[in-house]
Amino acid sequence: MLEADKVFAGSIPENYDRHMVPLIFEPYAADLASRAASFSPGAILETAAGTGVVTRALAPKLAPGASYTVTDLNQPMLDYAASRQGSDSRIAWRQADALKLPFEDAAFDLVCCQFGAMFFPDRPAAYREAKRVLKPGGHFLLSVWDRIEENIFADDVTNALARIFPHDPPRFLARTPHGYHDKALIRSDLEAAGFSDVTIDTRVEQSRASSPRVPAVAYCQGTLLRNEIEAREAGRLASATDYAESVIADRHGRGEIAAKIQAHIIVAVA
Repeated sequence: MLEADKVFAGSIPENYDRHMVPLIFEPYAADLASRAASFSPGAILETAAGTGVVTRALAPKLAPGASYTVTDLNQPMLDYAASRQGSDSRIAWRQADALKLPFEDAAFDLVCCQFGAMFFPDRPAAYREAKRVLKPGGHFLLSVWDRIEENIFADDVTNALARIFPHDPPRFLARTPHGYHDKALIRSDLEAAGFSDVTIDTRVEQSRASSPRVPAVAYCQGTLLRNEIEAREAGRLASATDYAESVIADRHGRGEIAAKIQAHIIVAVA
């Protein structure tokens, strides 16, 4: 992962929430929230919360007396998440690095992290921190994307951009969001951090959009892929988005479209 793969700023948080969340994150957020609530946690920590899609899904499922600490490394993402969440005295918002959590040992019953681990520069270190702040027997619940070839629209966009920039193809989606999919490695990283009873559930969902324009804009302008496109040629973002749209339309049609997405949902015990 490159250092630039961590900088969610400018218009990216709003575009990410408007386009990416309904396209690929909402079905997994609902699933993760149900799994989290099934543990009946009293103290919950969410890391890499992004624009708060899991927070919005999980908060209504928690007990009235629960405490829910929501964190992200990127303050702009966290600010946007807080702006989308209704008033809730149980929720505390805090900027925090998952590799150096500012919390006491054994402070939480549950740590959850949806599609954030791929961005951690040192995953075992982040997992050790999750283990440290969990009470003995507490649960670490996280999800990561499977390989990009199992996530069709992301693969379509990546291949389209490789044709536009053949000498330096933008590889953010394959490199980072879809770059941590090996189940043996995930299990090994968690066990090395001290977790036990690691279970990995590979879950298929459908990415649905009202038109090919939606995934083209979502990936090209609502993720850090935008930075890579603009770095290669100033002023090329619009035409690159248009080309990605045409490639998706040629493959999937020009009306409502749907394609496979696939992710791993992991539960580990502290």
